[in-house]
Amino acid sequence: MKNIALLGSTGSVGRSVLSVVRSYPEKFRIIALSTNENISLLAKQVEEFRPHMAVVGNEALYPDFKKDVGNSVEILTGEKGLREAAVSEADIIFMAISGTAALMPLIAAVAAGKTIALASKEPIVSAGEIIMRMAGEHSARILPVDSEHSAIFQCMGKRTGRDVEKLYITGSGGPLWGRSEDEFDKIPLADILSHPKWDMGKKITVDSATLMNKGLEIIEARWLFDVSPDRIEVIIHPEAIIHSMVEFVDGTVLAGLFCTDMRFPVLQALAYPDIVRSSFPRIDFLNIKNFSFHKPDTARSEAINMAFDALRLGGTIPAVLNGANETAVRLFLDGRIHFSDITKKVRTVIRKHCVCNNPSLDDIVNAEKWAREEVLLTC
Repeated sequence: MKNIALLGSTGSVGRSVLSVVRSYPEKFRIIALSTNENISLLAKQVEEFRPHMAVVGNEALYPDFKKDVGNSVEILTGEKGLREAAVSEADIIFMAISGTAALMPLIAAVAAGKTIALASKEPIVSAGEIIMRMAGEHSARILPVDSEHSAIFQCMGKRTGRDVEKLYITGSGGPLWGRSEDEFDKIPLADILSHPKWDMGKKITVDSATLMNKGLEIIEARWLFDVSPDRIEVIIHPEAIIHSMVEFVDGTVLAGLFCTDMRFPVLQALAYPDIVRSSFPRIDFLNIKNFSFHKPDTARSEAINMAFDALRLGGTIPAVLNGANETAVRLFLDGRIHFSDITKKVRTVIRKHCVCNNPSLDDIVNAEKWAREEVLLTC
């Protein structure tokens, strides 16, 4: 029986984790849950899973949550509460917190030498070098949960970055695949938030539409697998059957294939190093009509180019990219900017930033904060 602290339990990935746990009550047990603001759903999860602790990120919501759950669970609040849950006596710390709020709890878990199932890509984007160095120093294990990085992780096995010729990160193309650039700002928000293959949260769905999601995954892959940027490539695969591929130096290629269901990478991470039988949907190869691969369309390649530039420039630039994009997406969702403005604002903020090389964690946090404020100043 593995005990799991699930941080970010009310989001789309968090709900997938709980779905897997329900399917394997004899293997997994929830001992901690958290949300930032969705306390009504968190209260239902507490009632069902009976964790030892629950964390409410927004401290102002503590009284209302306390009314809902009474004394049935220990309640912690804010970043301090998240850090405490991240170093709890869980066998796996499952990081499913959206955005940069995941950074400090992840750092705490790494420093405590925990096994971490990582679905939150933003911390590795902003502070990948620091986090991976700390993981080595503290013998922490990071198990990637993004479908792309989960596929790479499975393909790599015991091989290292030195064995890799190329990492191919695949993407479906998102909700705007096949649409012309002059349509982008006329497409209703509901259509942009309607992903053709995945059921995801709003922020990551918009990132999929701009292809910034692929950009962030490039940076994440560079640090998770110790592969130089020139050996990473993005390929559009609209069928979304292959989730990534690894070409090794001997010329062989391994690919990770599974249906578009987050329960696959979640189960892989929770069960690791074991393989557990599932009843999840299987690929029906005889009914696959197309199996195609394309270069990213020129109209949306700016986000991918920015990611490669951020890795080349290094220092605090990836944190600026991450913070600026997070705020620009929020502005778009709030109807304050057009879709095409998202990457333009990110690029503008990156150009204004005075890079700090060899940054400390404080430098990275401050760079993200500066980037978010700079985006707001452009409105």
